[in-house]
Amino acid sequence: MKTKKKTRILIFLHGTSIMHRNALELSREAIIKQIIENTDKSISDFSSYIPIGNVVKKLKTWQNQGAEILYLSSHISPKNVKMDEKVLKRYNFPKGPIFYRKEKNWNLPIEKAKPDILIEDDCESIGGENQMTYPNLNREWKSKLISIVIKEFGGIDNLPDDIDDLKKLNFSI
Repeated sequence: MKTKKKTRILIFLHGTSIMHRNALELSREAIIKQIIENTDKSISDFSSYIPIGNVVKKLKTWQNQGAEILYLSSHISPKNVKMDEKVLKRYNFPKGPIFYRKEKNWNLPIEKAKPDILIEDDCESIGGENQMTYPNLNREWKSKLISIVIKEFGGIDNLPDDIDDLKKLNFSI
């Protein structure tokens, strides 16, 4: 009997899954303005970050269908990654490892995570495509991944609940 391979979904944290606490109830445009102008202290208080929309529910829906949920942090420091771990635990995100880069090379955490699907935001507030993961991967990894790009702080609530439908995507929304 052949065992079905689990779909490995790697989801970016900052701007895709979680955000600074004082962004709650602000429009996406207002949040981006806060980041660009650095007008709120909670932006750098990573331990107080909160989920974006119904991300926890969506991830659990995929996990319940057999997906393995993995996380990708923008942090380089293990100390800051520990803060991400605490936020995920506090809000009952599905358990899963957090991958991060130790330098400006996104290929290394992707090689470790070996995802089937990468979900990230468009990094509008910090420079766009140059700051994203997928556009900065080597050709080999680009050919192996389904890349789903959402609007920064837009949340993943509108992505399909069904993993098979999610696998059919390879786009930006």
